[in-house]
Order: sequence, then structure tokens, then C-alpha cells
Amino acid sequence: MAETADSKKDEADYKRLHSFPLIRHTDMSEEMRVETMELCVTACEKFATNNESAAKMIKESMDKKFGSSWHVVIGEGFGFEITHEVKNLLYMFFGGSLAVCVWKCS
Repeated sequence: MAETADSKKDEADYKRLHSFPLIRHTDMSEEMRVETMELCVTACEKFATNNESAAKMIKESMDKKFGSSWHVVIGEGFGFEITHEVKNLLYMFFGGSLAVCVWKCS
């Protein structure tokens, strides 16, 4: 029983330590980067168990704010190769192992 309590405590500590966004790569302007990062964190927290809904929220918000043709991928353990418009890419991690990739192409 003690092992279960310890493992839950360790998991909670891990999630608390890794609950901040970590940008892996971006070429966005500072203002766009901050807004996109905040939007991604909000969506991932709001839809913690549904990555599809989080991605839809991010895409629709980005389309309204910065024009159409935004694409979003959220998940764990994926690879990608994309073509994107210059200054319109953000690739970040949130919550430890959850990755978010946001880009624009027309």
C-alpha cells in the first residue's frame, strides 16, 4: 500500500515540475509566440483528456486571430515533416510528454 501512495506522490511531483510549456522550436515573432503558447496551454489544460478538442480550439482561435490555414497536431510520440510559411511555426512540449505543433501554410 505504501508503494502506491509513493508512486502517486512521485507522479504528482513530476506533473507539477513539468506543467510549464517548453518551446522546442519556433520562428514566430515574440508577440505571436507568447499568444500561441498561452493558447496551447489553455487548450491542453481545458481538454486534458481530449487532444482532438484541444487541437480544434487552437486551430479555430489561430484562424480568427492570424488568418486562415493554421494546422495543429497534439499528442505523444509522433514525428513530422512539414512545409510552413516563414515565421509561422511553433513546436513545444507541455506537461512533460505532450507535444504541440502549430503551423500555417496556404
